[in-house]
Amino acid sequence: MSADFRFKQFNITQRLSAMKVGTDGVLLGAWARVEPTQRRILDVGCGTGLVALMMAQRTAEWSAQVVGVDVDSPSVAEATVNVAHSPWANRVEVVECPVQEYAPTALFDHIVSNPPYFVDSLLSPDTARTNARHTTTLTFEALAHSAARLLTEEGVLSLVLPADAVSAMVLAAARCGLFLTRRMDVRSKATSAPIRSLLEFGRKALPTEHSALVIHSPEGHLGYSPEYVALTRDFYLKF
Repeated sequence: MSADFRFKQFNITQRLSAMKVGTDGVLLGAWARVEPTQRRILDVGCGTGLVALMMAQRTAEWSAQVVGVDVDSPSVAEATVNVAHSPWANRVEVVECPVQEYAPTALFDHIVSNPPYFVDSLLSPDTARTNARHTTTLTFEALAHSAARLLTEEGVLSLVLPADAVSAMVLAAARCGLFLTRRMDVRSKATSAPIRSLLEFGRKALPTEHSALVIHSPEGHLGYSPEYVALTRDFYLKF
């Protein structure tokens, strides 16, 4: 994979980061619901800064402040460079810190995260990649507890996870007073099982809005479904 990934309004350099640009992050950054009332946004496990920059782009109209936190020093260094070279350097900050220890001066209206999700699988010999992919440094319980601590009363938490990890996250969130209010299941093809789920949690127990998305469709543009193109066209150059 190239060391650089170009989007329509910003570039991502990814020579050092443990996790490279991928579909999961792009889906989250495009799907997470943003509103003008959201003035402060936190990206947990920001990696290259991809999702943080996507949120900055989507909130340009009202200049939301965005913070990305990560425990991996090379990722933080690279995200800092990516932010500095973006159009939103004056309102995106990158902090090297475990979210469990993060103590901001104000709460957040929206927290987004493409978190580690492998629980019992074989660990990579690369420590940074292990921390990025496995729940060794950030369990679902720790993520839910941190979100509950850092969100405003009306704040929301948006995540992307493997479909088979949803139940564990929903349970962990509920124990912290966060309830699933929105969910989109993602399939690679119409005939395949869901591979990812996009989740939104809030403090109020409301009926869950449930939708679905298919990424690949032979009838669509460049083999992608119209729905996927519509969701991501503000970012991908190919759309």
